[in-house]
Formats: sequence, structure tokens, C-alpha cells
Amino acid sequence: TDTADGHSAFIPGRGSPSGFRRETMADSGGIQQGSPAIGAAGSVPAAPGAGGTEGSGAAGGSARIAVKKAQLRSAPRPKKLEKLGVYSSCKAEGACKCNGWKSQNPPPTPPRTDQQSNAVNLQEPCRSCSHTLGDHVTHLENVSEEEINRLLGIVLDVEYLYTCVHKEEDADTKQVYFSLFKLLRKSILQMGKPMLEAQESPPFEKPSIEQGVNNFVQYKFSHLPSKERQTIMELAKMFLNQINYWQLETPSQRRQRVPTDDAAGYKANYTRWLCYCNVPQFCDSLPRYETTQIFGRTLLRSVFTVMRKQLLEQIHYSTGEKTCYDDEYLPLCSFTVLVGEKRKPSEPLPHEENKRPRVVGDIPLDLINEVMATITDPAAVPETSLLSAHSARDEAARLEERRGVIEFHVIGNSLNQKPNKRILMWLVGLQNVFSHQLPRMPKEYITRLVFDPKHKTLSLIKDGRVIGGICFRMFPSQGFTEIVFCAVTSNEQVKGYGTHLMNHLKEYHIKHEILNFLTYADEYAIGYFKKQGFSKDIKVPKSKYVGYIKDYEGATLMGCELNPSIPYTEFSVIIKKQKEIIKKLIERKQAQIRKVYPGLSCFKEGVRQIPIESIPGIRETGWKPVGKGKELKDPDQLYSTLKTILQHVKSHQNAWPFMEPVKKTEAPGYYQVIRFPMDLKTMSERLKSRYYTTRKLFMADMQRIFTNCREYNPPESEYYKCANLLEKFFYTKIKEAGLIEK
Repeated sequence: TDTADGHSAFIPGRGSPSGFRRETMADSGGIQQGSPAIGAAGSVPAAPGAGGTEGSGAAGGSARIAVKKAQLRSAPRPKKLEKLGVYSSCKAEGACKCNGWKSQNPPPTPPRTDQQSNAVNLQEPCRSCSHTLGDHVTHLENVSEEEINRLLGIVLDVEYLYTCVHKEEDADTKQVYFSLFKLLRKSILQMGKPMLEAQESPPFEKPSIEQGVNNFVQYKFSHLPSKERQTIMELAKMFLNQINYWQLETPSQRRQRVPTDDAAGYKANYTRWLCYCNVPQFCDSLPRYETTQIFGRTLLRSVFTVMRKQLLEQIHYSTGEKTCYDDEYLPLCSFTVLVGEKRKPSEPLPHEENKRPRVVGDIPLDLINEVMATITDPAAVPETSLLSAHSARDEAARLEERRGVIEFHVIGNSLNQKPNKRILMWLVGLQNVFSHQLPRMPKEYITRLVFDPKHKTLSLIKDGRVIGGICFRMFPSQGFTEIVFCAVTSNEQVKGYGTHLMNHLKEYHIKHEILNFLTYADEYAIGYFKKQGFSKDIKVPKSKYVGYIKDYEGATLMGCELNPSIPYTEFSVIIKKQKEIIKKLIERKQAQIRKVYPGLSCFKEGVRQIPIESIPGIRETGWKPVGKGKELKDPDQLYSTLKTILQHVKSHQNAWPFMEPVKKTEAPGYYQVIRFPMDLKTMSERLKSRYYTTRKLFMADMQRIFTNCREYNPPESEYYKCANLLEKFFYTKIKEAGLIEK
């Protein structure tokens, strides 16, 4: 339809049944109905007829269109006019009725393609009439460059919709695309802006999904502490984002799945979603809205059941499909459970008596046992038990191992034993995984080390095939192991396999009494190794590993020291239970303390500070002063003690960076960063002048030296390490002198 101001308009739902199924350009294969868009939670869903695989589908369609638009807008003006001439009506004399490329039933091929010659010829005759293309653009001679570029953007959207019309197999969806195609064609002819008109304009229902979720969060969780409330808010944002990029099922698909549903209502909402939310993501000539801002309860109810079910399946691995698991799905799924109907209690982790966390202190053992019974009782698990935003990275992998989905084997080549066919196949699989995931490493080098009898590999097996592993070489005489390669195949990443692999490797080495790892990590692997407990502070003496491990150019040497008393594969479970115990104990303590004390009024009377233990009610909470030592009242005794400690500190081998004040020439900008400098020379002068009347003044100045050093210098610097070592030595001497409790 044409509006009064000359703009073109398309009325969603009027003669244009809705329906949408995303397909790839190469074929007609669609994605599963009602599934999250490729790259969900943060990326743009693939345009119809474009993409459909991870990494390319999410931004592929819209990105390609954006690149084409940028290229065309930077072209010379004659080239732009030639492009617009194909879609503009003829202005030649004789009342020519040609409207350029016919819009009723698009031909099998568009009139122009990018593969054609770059030569510009406005004298070329129009395909629909005998006049030249120049006669089609006479009305554009005095039009601004900005308006020309806007029209060119619509032209590319028209051509893309043309592709969608011919690729789409669903008849209803094809009709919607064709209607939008004609709307944009008419906008070019009339030089107007495309407008979507309907009996109702966005928003279609109030309150919107976004407002409803926000209201729910405020009503349900406003009483929580700020940190927990912030976690819930983040979950809500992720939930809304998932709806914004959720791929709705077509009305015909929904009729087959839910025959008793309100088909007409869903069809109307689906058409609006297609026209206002989905298609405008890749055709930016059309106005675009967020799904959660213009739709309300009706659409949420229609998509929630399918959305929740599929997210839960991906969390709990209840389907046989090898779907991509992402850490973001856990809190997101928790929120869908929260706003939906009641769920079944989640299956608790198996309780192992021999690894029960043990709390030492003044808490009665009966209370500990009572709390333990509470946190391990499935019936006592609250409705929001899935809401942990900090679930362990390896939790899903550990559960898969218990169910037998994945296996871990330490394998290697041997020159003494008869080759095992299965092990050789796994070694070949490992070589393929390492070669694919480490493209900068020569394949010949990878093959040589994987099949080297001196190297072993901890392999991760799933469905009988290798999906990851860690190749290493043990040096028992030197007390360390070198990690050579570590990789998990790309389609199995972000599932906690990498963390669980490293934990198995740690336990394997503890059994073999090797407690140090060394590895050279490139810039992409440093983050992973830090999460696994590695650092740049190498505990192994340099003389132990120089000449033994392979040196890689541009890589960073990192090390990890193992603790033989830690069961690494179950460590996150133990920590989780310990946190739950402490939380329950705090809740019980808070329930016992119900007395409310009046506020402190002493500060209004001029008091500057009071001892913590004098605050009313503080001791009733179980608080005890920590680190409180004896204060030497005799000034001479205090002076003598502090002088002895200072001499010990100055004589330490790591005290050399702190002997004198920092010189501006040696550290430019130091005094802009460090406002209160301190050094051992200044402390000696203060000690001589009897400045340190209490031990706290002395300890504060010494601590300032270490704090300033760590603030100005990077962690890998020698100064930073000296500060850490000298600080430990200082507090050892303070404790020996009895100035603080040991």
C-alpha cells in the first residue's frame, strides 16, 4: 500500500501468512525448530538463506551485506546510478510505463550481479523497454550523495530478499519475503522510506517481556544481598538476550506440535516477529525492534516451554545429541527454571564418605553432621539450586566420566612391546587433534613427539574416538614433567574437558611422585594455564630444567607445583560442599542472633576511633581479634626489638631494591603513581629519631614498601618477586619477636 506521504508500506498479517525457516545458501537444509540461534547469547542470528554453521551463520549474512553496501557506496557516482537505473522507472518521453526490473514474480536471476564487468554504461538499453538506463535515472541528477547511498542500501536488501524468496521452501514464509521484496522495490521507485503498517504498532502487548522479567526479579529477589542480587540481574539479562536471538518455529510446525494451541494468535505474533525483529537484522532498511521490548506474555508463553526444555537438555545431557555445551547455559537455564513451572529436584552429586570435608575448630561435630545431612539431602535442595553463577568448569566433564560417556587413558608408543592397534589408532587421532588445533606447529614435529617412546599422552576418548589430550615427557631424576602439547578438538571445547584433563594429569603425576609441571605457553594458552594453577613464578631451580626442556621462541615459561594431599579430580566438589557448609552455619548463626543494638553515638562527641571489640554485639557474633600481639610499653625495649628486626631485613638477600629512595632518573613517573613512598633508609632514620612509638607504625611503614613495589612493578618483574619474599621474611621475624601472634 502507499501512504499519504508517498512512503511504501507493508501490513504484516494482511494477505501475508507468516512462517520462517532458516536455511543455508548452499542447500535447503534448515535448523531444528525452536532452537537457539547460531552463536546465541550475544551474536546476530543468521539471515535466512545465509549461514547456518557455527562461526559463519551468526554474523555471516548481515556481515556480507554490510561489506557489499560499503563497497557499493564507495563506488563512483556513475556506477551507483547504473545500479539504481535497473530498479527505477523510465523517465523517457512517450509515457513509457517501464518500472525497471519487474517485481511481480521475480525472474530466476537478478538483472545485475557482482561478477559483471565494472565498466559503467548508462547508454545500455533497459531489459524491459528500449530506452537507455540513463533515462531511468534523470530524476537522480540533483539528488544528494547521502540519499543515493540510502537508496543503494535498499537495492542490496532487495537483491538479498530475492535470494531468500527463491531459497525458501516454506510457502507461508516465501509469501512474507515476497511481500517485503515488493515493499522495498516500491520504496526505490517512489524514493520513499519503507514502512511496516499494521492495525497495531509496536509494542504489541504491555507489559513487555523485558519489563515483566525485571518486575519479577525486583519482586522476588530485592531482599537478597547486593552481590547475589547482581548475579540474578545478570541471569535476567542473559535470559532476555536468549529470547531476542531465539529462532521461532513456523506456524505450521507449531500446529503439528501443539494442535490445540491458538493457531491464529501465534501466527499473528510470528508474522510481527518476522517483520519487525528477524528480517531487519540483515535488511537494515527496515526498522528493527528487540523481541523482548515489543512482545509480552503471549509470545513468552508460546516459546518458553520449547526453549526451557532444550536448554535443560543441553545442561543435563539427557539427549543423545552431541550438542554444544557452554558455561553460559547453566545460569541461563537456571533462570528459565525460575520463571517457569516447578521442576524436579536436580540429581545430587554422589557423596563419598572418605572425602567428606572436615571442619576443624570450636563448632560442635553434631552441628556439622546435621548441616552435612541437609546439603546432601535431595529433598532439601531449594528451587534455585541451579542458580550458581560460579559452577566448576569441570563439573559437566566429571559427570560424563561417571556415566561412561568419556574415558581417560595414558598411552604412548613402545619399541619393546608388540604394537596395540587401538593405541596406535588413538595416537594417530591425537596427532590429528594437535595438528588441527595448533596450526603454527609443524605437523612433522607433532608426529615425531607423539610417537616418541619417551613421551606419553593423556588421551580423552569419547564414543571410541580421540577428542583431546595432553602430551608430556617425565623427568623423574629432575623432579618435573614437561607439558608439550595440550588441546581439545574445537567442537568439544567449552565443556570443561580441558580442566578435567589437567586434573587427571595432576593425579597421575602425584601417584608417580613428580610434583612439578613446566611448559612453554603461547599468548593464546597463558589464560588456560593460569586457570589450571600455573604461574610465571617457577619453583623448580633453573639448573634442574635448563638443557632438558624444549625452548620455544615467543612463548612464556610457566610452572605448576602440585600438592599431593589434594584430590584434584574431586577438588571442585569438595570446595563446593565446604562453601555450602559455611553458608548454612552462617545462616544458623544469624538466626540465633536477633538482638538489635542502637547505633554508635560516640563519634558525635569527638571520638576519632574505638577498639573493634567495644562495638556492642560484636563479641556475641563469635568475633575474635586476629593477629593481636603484645605491645611493648618500654620505649627502649621497643627500640631495641625494632632495630634488630630492621637489621635482619636489611641484611636479607632480597632487600637490595628497597635500601634507598627510588631515583626519578631510574623510574620515570614513579612519584606520580606512588603518593607515599617508603624505603629502608628512611625507616632507619625514623627509628633513630624515635618516630616508631608503637609496633603498628613500624609495621605500617614496612608494609608500605611492599605495597608500593607491587603497585608500580608488573608481577613478572624481579622487584615484585623480591617484595614477596622479603615480606614473608619480615613477618617471620615479627612473629619470632612476639609482636604478633604466630
